[in-house]
Amino acid sequence: MSDEVTIYFNPQCSKCRLTLDLLESRGEKPEIVEYLESPPDAATLESLLDMLGLEPRDLMRTFEKEYAEAGLGNPGLSRAELIDAMISYPRLIQRPIVVKNGKAAIGRPPEKIIDIL
Repeated sequence: MSDEVTIYFNPQCSKCRLTLDLLESRGEKPEIVEYLESPPDAATLESLLDMLGLEPRDLMRTFEKEYAEAGLGNPGLSRAELIDAMISYPRLIQRPIVVKNGKAAIGRPPEKIIDIL
């Protein structure tokens, strides 16, 4: 496994900025993925979901307007359909997500990432 750290980051998000500050204060030099500009593909989202132990809807920001507009509250949607929605509407992805050594954590609050470092 790699010691490299990756953060899925939105520069407008205060929790993202605080999480990045926390990583840097611990001597980490993370790869920063601005996921709104470069959304993760389906395989990456599958991997993140596996590492987080979550289902797609658990990783979604369900209060965003895109969630309602796209009808994503429909319980009949498949895992693949929900993942495709996160690719189409990356604002729906919870943030920040930090990955290290095959483990991932959502930095809400930022201190939640410490366990994977």
